[in-house]
Amino acid sequence: MEHRLPLSIYYEDTDFSGLVYHANYLKYFERGREHVLGRDKLVGMWRTTGIGFVVYRAELTFKEGAQFGDELEIVTIPELKSEFRIEFKQSVWRVAGKSAMVEGLITLVCVNRENKLVRLPDEVLALGRA
Repeated sequence: MEHRLPLSIYYEDTDFSGLVYHANYLKYFERGREHVLGRDKLVGMWRTTGIGFVVYRAELTFKEGAQFGDELEIVTIPELKSEFRIEFKQSVWRVAGKSAMVEGLITLVCVNRENKLVRLPDEVLALGRA
């Protein structure tokens, strides 16, 4: 299931050239994943079970840079890869744009408080199958 999150680009997001600094796209993708998973659920999961998400793998492809003042959408599509990994296909689009500006493939796993790999929670497994 595809999820969309609006995003405005501010001056603070840009580098000396006026384009969004490349590392900021990782932050935008994180916001998109939080939107899908639910911030309250993530915090609650950590507090009650000691399970949290970590990035296992991140790939980015840059096609066009966003600029100060752009109105964008972060598109996030979760896909379950195993009971231990969930992958998020993510992209940045200008509102009413015809092609993705940046594409990302982010893989998450869950760890416990001892930083040991654990199975994804049932509600996340269900999300990845949707």
